[in-house]
Amino acid sequence: MSRLKSLISNFYTNLSGINISQKIVVIESDDWGSIRMPNKNVFNELLKAGIPVDKSAYCKFDTLENEEDVTLLLEVLSSVKNREGENPILTANFVVANPDFQKIKASKFEYYYKESIYQTYKRLSGHEKVLDIIHQGLNEGLIKPQFHGREHVNIPLWLELLQNNQDFKLAFDHGVWGLSKDVFPYMQKSIQATYDSEDFEYCKNSIKEGLILFKDIFGFLSKSFIANNYIWPSEIEQTLFEGGVKHLQGMKYQLFPMNIDGKRDKRRIYFGQKNKLGMTYGVRNCSFEPIELGGNAMRTLRQINVAFMLKKPAIISTHRINFSGGINKNTRNRNLKEFKCLLDNIVTKWPDVVFMSSDQILL
Repeated sequence: MSRLKSLISNFYTNLSGINISQKIVVIESDDWGSIRMPNKNVFNELLKAGIPVDKSAYCKFDTLENEEDVTLLLEVLSSVKNREGENPILTANFVVANPDFQKIKASKFEYYYKESIYQTYKRLSGHEKVLDIIHQGLNEGLIKPQFHGREHVNIPLWLELLQNNQDFKLAFDHGVWGLSKDVFPYMQKSIQATYDSEDFEYCKNSIKEGLILFKDIFGFLSKSFIANNYIWPSEIEQTLFEGGVKHLQGMKYQLFPMNIDGKRDKRRIYFGQKNKLGMTYGVRNCSFEPIELGGNAMRTLRQINVAFMLKKPAIISTHRINFSGGINKNTRNRNLKEFKCLLDNIVTKWPDVVFMSSDQILL
């Protein structure tokens, strides 16, 4: 996208919705807790077997965050302060479970079984203390976990594929499920989109269980939610509300589950808009996605400038992939350096900036 088109798109995103006078920055980061690509060896084995995982940035770089990843990220956040002496805070949107591959295989792919992220971290070397470090960052006001779904996989779709798709069976044997459309263009639905389903009971049960597990892991209720791949049926909002969620993170469109005809509807969302339950909607209007979208801190700063000009909070999207170094440390380190550059420039250009987590905005 050219700079002019990007500028026009940014203006369009920010034109409607509630106006605010404060210069607020919210940093929203998805996918924490999810395994995705287990390690570089698995990536190479799948590629050698003919699965084109090299076509997907997420398969190439995204893996479960380890202790070093989280520690380095918190160091960057703690190194920056606004004029009030307040640090940036990262909203880390967590899934709270991963598939239990052994149990699923034992059921001959008929049933789904899960393990909590607590179990996932504890069984992997270099990950055992991740939650301890997260809790430390939480206590220091540097990171705020929020709910991103029970897990990051469309379970009905995955179990169906495991019955008859050899590529997905091979990936399963390597502890992988996340082969989306960039790997296999024939995939209409994304295997990653947990709630891309018109089976509303499945969606609601997943939400209920996930919110309970979130509280068990982090010790508090999540007040906000962001759907995997920004796809969710409005029917689950009542369940989210009953579980304590008051704010829905998102992009400028809500994407609805694909219907039986293979079509997907969407609706425009505005910052501060409310649903019938009084839950508020947020709209991401800035991005720091060096791996997926390219660009650098200067691009994000231009987007922040537009948001502030139109009296909107700057809600920055930045996925876990940018800070995960288990597969490629050099890429992680480069992104952390650029992220610090972004934060330093924010407090220099707007010294009165206020940093908030997603559960603070409009609540």
